[in-house]
Amino acid sequence: MADAPRARRLAERIQQVVARMLDTRIKDPRLGFVTVTDVRVTGDLQHATVFYTVYGSDEERAGSAAALESARGLIRSEVGKQTGVRLTPTLEFVPDALPETAASLEEALRTARERDAELAALGAGASYAGDVDPYKRPAEDEPDELADEPADGEATQER
Repeated sequence: MADAPRARRLAERIQQVVARMLDTRIKDPRLGFVTVTDVRVTGDLQHATVFYTVYGSDEERAGSAAALESARGLIRSEVGKQTGVRLTPTLEFVPDALPETAASLEEALRTARERDAELAALGAGASYAGDVDPYKRPAEDEPDELADEPADGEATQER
């Protein structure tokens, strides 16, 4: 078993190699504007999952996925040459769901902001259903009758 820091370093190196390969050596016309977002390597360093995003339409995403799949062998051989590990990990290209997740979160935040604004607008012209201060307090001008009486158990002394 490899240690986690070694797997992390290998994942970073694979990410750099794959990004450079996509930029310079892969000349497939189906390959769109691909960004390698993350690479995860298993603990035994035998399998690497490469997460990527593609800027563009669904057709461009599908074309880029096909181009990556066809160039997987070439990319894997280059990863093996540049990393220097004994066994080159297999590569799996997975479209990253990060943009869709971010879009759904943005939509939820926008909806929450709109509802907060509606609630604030309703509250601006609202008045209290009862008294402004629902707690009963003794009036300032009335004498406090309980203050003059002794508490239970206290002896009263006259001077």
